[in-house]
Amino acid sequence: MNENFTKLKTLIAEVADLNAAQAILGWDQQTYMPPGGAEARGHQLATLGSLTHQKFTSEEIGKLLDELKREFADADPDSDEARYIKVAAKDYDQATKVPSEYVARFAQLTARAHESWAKAREASDFSIFQADLEEIVEIRKEYVSFFPPADHPYDTLLDEFEPGMKTAEVQEIFGTMRVKQVELLKAIADAKQVDDSFMHVNYPEKQQWDFGVEVATKFGYDWNRGRQDKSVHPFTTSFGINDVRITTRFMEDFFPSALFGTMHEAGHGLYEMGVNQEYERTPLNGGASLGLHESQSRMYENLVGRSMPFWEHFYPRLQETFPTQLGNVDLPNFYKGINKVEPSLIRVEADEATYNMHIMLRLELEIAMIEGSVAVKDLPELWNTKFEEYLGITPPNDAEGVLQDIHWSFGGLGYFSTYALGNLVSVQLWEKINEDISDLDEQIRQGKFDTLLSWLRDNVHTHGRKYEPQELVQKVTGSKITPEPYLRYLESKYSDIYGL
Repeated sequence: MNENFTKLKTLIAEVADLNAAQAILGWDQQTYMPPGGAEARGHQLATLGSLTHQKFTSEEIGKLLDELKREFADADPDSDEARYIKVAAKDYDQATKVPSEYVARFAQLTARAHESWAKAREASDFSIFQADLEEIVEIRKEYVSFFPPADHPYDTLLDEFEPGMKTAEVQEIFGTMRVKQVELLKAIADAKQVDDSFMHVNYPEKQQWDFGVEVATKFGYDWNRGRQDKSVHPFTTSFGINDVRITTRFMEDFFPSALFGTMHEAGHGLYEMGVNQEYERTPLNGGASLGLHESQSRMYENLVGRSMPFWEHFYPRLQETFPTQLGNVDLPNFYKGINKVEPSLIRVEADEATYNMHIMLRLELEIAMIEGSVAVKDLPELWNTKFEEYLGITPPNDAEGVLQDIHWSFGGLGYFSTYALGNLVSVQLWEKINEDISDLDEQIRQGKFDTLLSWLRDNVHTHGRKYEPQELVQKVTGSKITPEPYLRYLESKYSDIYGL
């Protein structure tokens, strides 16, 4: 191998190790760390973050990248080597614009903010989190200031999570979706409503856990390379291709929370586990973007997990697990119940038809905060007003309103639109998968998911970060990210369920 390339790979592998160490500390903070450890954990993450940033932005790595760009100028642009250099150079260019001192401050602030958010959510009192969120908004604006002016300041934040995507593009996509989804929701509201009372009875946690593990195992989640734990907010984290961990949360009077949460996170986990093993400790490891990542989690949660073929296989097992709760509920009514459309307070438990409305609401507030037209102190009232406007209901408290999601506490402004983009990509991929696997429904009906996973491994997972998201979606489906397939899917599915 080229000598300069070997040197670069060695240095960047060490950076990857430091990033993994930070991820372990972050995972522990959200699963097992006692609340009193927040201040010390903030210092630890700040130190590691600063060291990692200094190491990656070193002059030595910059010189090696410059030399390698020249040496590989005529190489196949799709070769792993050329893509490695391209991705590493982009990461380096972005990182060198941000001071190490900023990285340390950000890590310390968000470690503290996670704990204040958790306390605020438990107490349903936004004021506990307000000061930290005000700092987070300011520090994210500071981050934007390190980069050349974009068409919109939010573009810089969005690019961090969905490379290449612009605020105007997302707003245009959401504008198209909003009109169609509002029409669908109105039609559903006028139809005969679905009974889902069977979901709102007691389901013991242990049985929920065991059933979720059974499903994730069938999907192909490798427990030799992963594990599941409990957390306040479900998430997936990766310390390497062979150590990918998921979490879930339980509501004993609403079993879909944990089950569909486990399916969702398993989808993320399968993506991380499926990256080409040769990309371990390189810039090519990980998902192409959070939108692509969400396409995998939403696919397993909804397109697979809320489908009739899936439950034709799994429903007898679920009835065996919960005979008192579900013994008298037949499959057609169960299927309708888990797909019931009803405006709800919590995004992660929202049905498919209303889910994107949650995303649009939060995106609107995030953009306004970055523009400076909305003050953090006004968020609870604004949240409730917009929630009534978007979904027709008003949150009764902060915990079920503005405090419901963890993302702002870790500084994730710019993140949220990727959830909706993931929905769109999931259906674009699903249409292509069904073209290539003509008996997919029958395989799922038989509880066989290996062909589906192999297709995703070959077409999506293995590439890691080798391609940018729009490039990968175009490569696999023949089209860039577009809302039309998703809107077709929603109309077809819910017309059938509600007799529209």
